[in-house]
Amino acid sequence: MSTQQAPARATDAEVGAQSASAAGAEHAPRPPSFASKEEEREWIKFRLAQAFRLFAKWGYDEGVAGHITARDPIKPDCFWVNPWGPHFATIQPSDLLLVDHHGSVLPAESGPNHFLNKAAYLIHAAVHAARPDVLCAAHSHSMHGKAYGTLGLPLDPITQDSLAFFEDHVVFKQYDGVVGAQKEAASIAQALGGNKAAILQNHGIITVGRSIESAVYFFHAMERSCRVQMLADAAAAARGVSTQKVPEKEARATAALVGSERAGWFGGYIEFGRLEAEEGVRFQGK
Repeated sequence: MSTQQAPARATDAEVGAQSASAAGAEHAPRPPSFASKEEEREWIKFRLAQAFRLFAKWGYDEGVAGHITARDPIKPDCFWVNPWGPHFATIQPSDLLLVDHHGSVLPAESGPNHFLNKAAYLIHAAVHAARPDVLCAAHSHSMHGKAYGTLGLPLDPITQDSLAFFEDHVVFKQYDGVVGAQKEAASIAQALGGNKAAILQNHGIITVGRSIESAVYFFHAMERSCRVQMLADAAAAARGVSTQKVPEKEARATAALVGSERAGWFGGYIEFGRLEAEEGVRFQGK
C-alpha cells in the first residue's frame, strides 16, 4: 500500500477560530497552540489516550476489538494507536504505539507493549493513506452501531442530531470475517470516500475527523443516532406508521451546521472537558 504525506490542513487553532466565528462569540474555547511539533505530538498522545478512556466510559469497549488512531505531526506517514491487550479504560499516553503504513512499530517512540492489532493497522493505514486530510479515525464494535449495521441501511434524516450524517456517511456491505487483508481494508477506505462515517455491515462503525475531538464526538453521535433510528423504527412499526423524514432542503442546511468539523470539534471539546473534570488531569505541555 502506498503512503501519502499529509497536505496542508487547517490547524486546530484555525478550527477553533471557525467555531468561535460561527457562534459569534469572541471568547469561545479554542484548541491550544504549540511551541513546537514535539509539544504537539505530546498533546496528540494525551488527547488520544483520553479518547480511549472516554470510549470505555461510554461502553464502546468489546474485548480487544476497536481502535482509535491519530496521525503524528512529526512523521505524518505514521500514526499513534493502542497496543493490543490493555483495556481502553487503562490507556495512558505512554502506552501508545507509533506505527508506519507498513505495520512496523517504531520502538524508540512507542510504549513497552509492541503487540499490534493487525486489523487496526489494516483498516486505519488504508484510511489514513486514502485521506491525508484526516487526523483521527475511530472504530469500535459499539452495541447500537453494530446492531443497526446488521440491516445494511444508511441512517434516515429523522432527527436534528442524525442530520450530522446526512449525505456524509456510507454503508460498507462487504463482510468477509475479521479484516485480515490489505485488499479488504482498502475497500473500506474506498467506500468511505470523502465521508466522515461508515456503517460497516455486520461489524461496527468508523468515523474520521480533522481533530481527535471531532472523530470521537461524531462516533458518539453516530452510535446514538443508530440507537434512535432503531427505537423510532420499532415505535413506528408498532403504531402502523412511518417515521417522518426531514425534507432534503432543510436536512442539507442543518447538516452544514451540526455536521461541520467545527461542530464536531466543539462537541468533542465538551466531552473531553467533562473527563478532565472527573479525572483531575489536564495537559501540562513540555
